Amino acid sequence: MDRRSAVRTLCVATGSALVGRKLNAQEADAPAAAGEPMAILVDTTVCGGCRECEFACAAANGLPEPPEEVDFQETRTTSESQWTVVNRYQTDAGEVFVRRQCMHCLRPACASACLTRAMYKTPEGPVVWREDKCMGCRFCMISCPFDVPKFEYDSANPRILKCRMCWERLEQGEVPACVANCPYEAVTFGPRSEMIELAWKRIYENPDAYVHHVYGEHEAGGTSWLYLAAVPFEELGFRTDLGTTPYPDLTREFLYAVPFVLTMVPPFLLALNRASANREPDESEE
Repeated sequence: MDRRSAVRTLCVATGSALVGRKLNAQEADAPAAAGEPMAILVDTTVCGGCRECEFACAAANGLPEPPEEVDFQETRTTSESQWTVVNRYQTDAGEVFVRRQCMHCLRPACASACLTRAMYKTPEGPVVWREDKCMGCRFCMISCPFDVPKFEYDSANPRILKCRMCWERLEQGEVPACVANCPYEAVTFGPRSEMIELAWKRIYENPDAYVHHVYGEHEAGGTSWLYLAAVPFEELGFRTDLGTTPYPDLTREFLYAVPFVLTMVPPFLLALNRASANREPDESEE
């Protein structure tokens, strides 16, 4: 684990340890959902880079309209005003377009690190931020392995903003706006198990068209956004050093030790201090 990952892991541990049970933070060993979470499969071999997903996301969430023209020479990242972005990569298989947004982890580090459970993993799959519970600690930002949550630094009433997988639309029985508006049908929405099955079906039926890997199936414990590609995912800017263990599990042993450390060590150190202060000097010291 590199230094950056260690910092993220420590933030998850610290956030979870400070609150205990009273603040109802999502526990590290809690299941992601009671039922089948929904997911979105992205087939990068089909994406044409039209960026309709960006415009649909902005319209559905009341965000500023994305710029008509972008410089694909630079890698773009999501922001507080743009929750979905499309990047272009030059690969051995030619030009590949890849969209980025919150990955909606099955066991999200952001929810585990949240002191007040403002960042919440819904049983249906989306990870949402709840304004009425947020205390502004921003632990969710530094704990996320995908650098997704963004803070409104220029706002008088700042919020944590990111893709919500169109949670409001899902509650009304609709599909996410980006899925509904993709002209290339590069994205497919459905139960996660079915999306994984569909992904591997495409790989088996066209083994030369895809790398035999579904990104998000196991990364960081699994995510609700899944990707197919014709080239190794590191060529498309994906992190391939995350492992398969959910990030909250990486802090479990630390959390078990916290009550002992906070309860026993301070009195022990105080006792040593008092013993040293009260010790009579012997003749040699005089």
